[in-house]
Amino acid sequence: MRRPLLSALILAAALAAGGAAFAQAPAPAPDPAPATPELKADRRPLRAPRTDRNARLDALFEVLKRSPDAQIAKTVEQRIEAAMLQSGSDTADLLMIRARAAIEAHETGLAIELLDAVITFEPDFTEAWARRASLHYLKKDLANSLADLRVVIAREPRHFGALTGLGVILQDLGEDKRALEAFRRALEVHPHLQGVPEFIKKLTDKVEGRDI
Repeated sequence: MRRPLLSALILAAALAAGGAAFAQAPAPAPDPAPATPELKADRRPLRAPRTDRNARLDALFEVLKRSPDAQIAKTVEQRIEAAMLQSGSDTADLLMIRARAAIEAHETGLAIELLDAVITFEPDFTEAWARRASLHYLKKDLANSLADLRVVIAREPRHFGALTGLGVILQDLGEDKRALEAFRRALEVHPHLQGVPEFIKKLTDKVEGRDI
């Protein structure tokens, strides 16, 4: 059965950086940064102008792509997650906190309503779409989950969590070729993305055949 692993991946997809399981706990505090200039230079306040946030994300994604091992990649992933969770709006941030509390209380319907409100109030806040995609998936509403993930990817093509989630759903729907493309795109952004290489290998054998 693929469902437990698929659920785990889509939960990861809803996270800002695709790291820990979606909204089960507050975003983890970053581990002390390894002694690399790129990571040391990145300690800035969470709240920042949008232009600064975008520049920071550009730098973090570049560091992520060049991370030499999974440990460093995880640290960068957490920082990407923190940057993506910056809505720029105190109201949206408060609604997101309430949505997280609703999820922890297993009140999925309320959580979706709160995320609907965030998206209405701040439609450009990509992470609200990503998190709502996860909840739609958990409710087996694949159509709305796909729709939300596509919004996320259109706005942030490097969102490897959303790319992973897209691959999961496409594979679930039997769209193996398109799923493989999504997984490959995710791994290109995040070369140390856990679990995805195994999916790529399995789908490559299935879609493209084994080498003789």
